Amino acid sequence: MKRVLVIGSGFAGLWAALGAARRVDELAIAPTAVGITVLSPQPFHDIRVRNYEADLTECRIPLADLLDPVGVTHVNAEVAAIDVEARSVTTSTGMSYPYDRLVLAAGSRVVKPDLPGLRDLGFDVDTHDSALRLEQHLRRLAAGPLRPSAATVVVVGAGLTGIETASELPARLRDLGMTPRVVLVDHNRLVGSDMGASARPVIEKALSDNGVEVRTGVSVTAVSQERVSLSSGEQLEAATVVWCAGMRANVLTEQLPVARDRLGRVAVDDYLRVIGVPWVFAAGDVAAARMDDDHLSVMSCQHGRPMGRYAGYNVISELFGEPLRPLRIPWYVTVLDLGPAGAVYTEGWDRTVVAQGPDAKATKATINTRRIYPPLTARRSDLLAAAAPDLQARP
Repeated sequence: MKRVLVIGSGFAGLWAALGAARRVDELAIAPTAVGITVLSPQPFHDIRVRNYEADLTECRIPLADLLDPVGVTHVNAEVAAIDVEARSVTTSTGMSYPYDRLVLAAGSRVVKPDLPGLRDLGFDVDTHDSALRLEQHLRRLAAGPLRPSAATVVVVGAGLTGIETASELPARLRDLGMTPRVVLVDHNRLVGSDMGASARPVIEKALSDNGVEVRTGVSVTAVSQERVSLSSGEQLEAATVVWCAGMRANVLTEQLPVARDRLGRVAVDDYLRVIGVPWVFAAGDVAAARMDDDHLSVMSCQHGRPMGRYAGYNVISELFGEPLRPLRIPWYVTVLDLGPAGAVYTEGWDRTVVAQGPDAKATKATINTRRIYPPLTARRSDLLAAAAPDLQARP
């Protein structure tokens, strides 16, 4: 039996596994000829991009409902080591899994610097569990003594995740019975520095309309239970810090004998094969794939999902001597949730605004609740159909 391992069950990992299962079905390969196994530390597929929301009840899908119907095995384990030469993977429990082909789709993580108090007292929305911890923390504060610091949240990082989190928090705090104060902090001079000149005024107005204070050109220097210190010398009375600054690829990329970019990603060819290790594929946030002649993929489900589908298709095709399919995505959009102020929808790598307010908010809701979800019917035919290596149209 040929063995394909997929590390990760996020947007890239799930779709790599489903894409591989679909390709096996297309080629009419006998089930005894190839086995597909997913290794990930949680038995769930999490809709990670919704972690800034308060209600996450629909954001965790059992992997058994998605993988069992298509004959993919899931092993609930944390991968500790990848031995490229021996073609095996070892988990934190010491179990070893050999492979003929590997798809690395372990995702990314938020990077917290070594600031006084941050590791012990800081929160984030990087994972489902960490987002739940934040919500539980806010509820405890709301149930306790009413003091200014209890209702004050400092969000660090004015990129996409930080803006969405900060935009949502004032309403969340009001729903908990608090009079909110939300402060968005970034070391860059501009909010949404990657969003371009077209979108920035929309974002700045939305933050203002939502009652979010902004501190740019400054950094956090220390965190305590009741205070956040800024490099400007300002002291903010705040019982909550949410860190949304800086993402990096999973450290497993460091175990591949290849170069990595500044985000820790490995370079892949148009077929998602790691350049320099052709029997290893990579997809999603761990991979730097060329989307067109001038742009590499970004860490987002917009790119992670198709990268997973194509990696799954190609890993089976390559393993059985069939033609591979190159991935190129000729369009790029960004839809940023701005809380009660609506949303902003941009097109192109220069992020030109084409919609904002309620219209963009409706598109964002469709993306968050439908477009990025796998079929929830637990039917083999539905799951395999959704795993086709086809590009979706713009949302």
